[in-house]
Amino acid sequence: MARSDFIFVWHQRARYAEVDAQAVVFNSRYLEYFDIGITEYFRAVGLYPQPNLKGAPELHVVKAEVTYHAPVLLDEMMAICVRCQKIGRTSLTFAFEVHGGDGDDLRASGIEVSVHVDEPRGRPTPVPAAVVALFEAFEGRTLK
Repeated sequence: MARSDFIFVWHQRARYAEVDAQAVVFNSRYLEYFDIGITEYFRAVGLYPQPNLKGAPELHVVKAEVTYHAPVLLDEMMAICVRCQKIGRTSLTFAFEVHGGDGDDLRASGIEVSVHVDEPRGRPTPVPAAVVALFEAFEGRTLK
């Protein structure tokens, strides 16, 4: 995807603790960047209406994939792009891209699939209509 396909972007700098001996971001850190990005995306969408996540749906990641395109270097600014791609009956699929700086300099891309669960049972349950409405309003398109 082009960076312009993402409504939501979170900017972050690659810090010393995130790089390896070659001063490039260590591969596992990209999943952390996805997690930071999705947390801020959820906040922007309005999924966290109350402090301490009260009232937020319970979503569990069941699949995560990362494709590495080019390294992010120590102290480099990144743009973490997030979008909800689709919503199924019990799942939500999110697309991620990490770009260097402010351009279309793709460094990593990936997806995460999360499942909405009923926490007491831990079983998949349908994504609430109110949650679907939040994501569709934010993305400006139908996701189901």
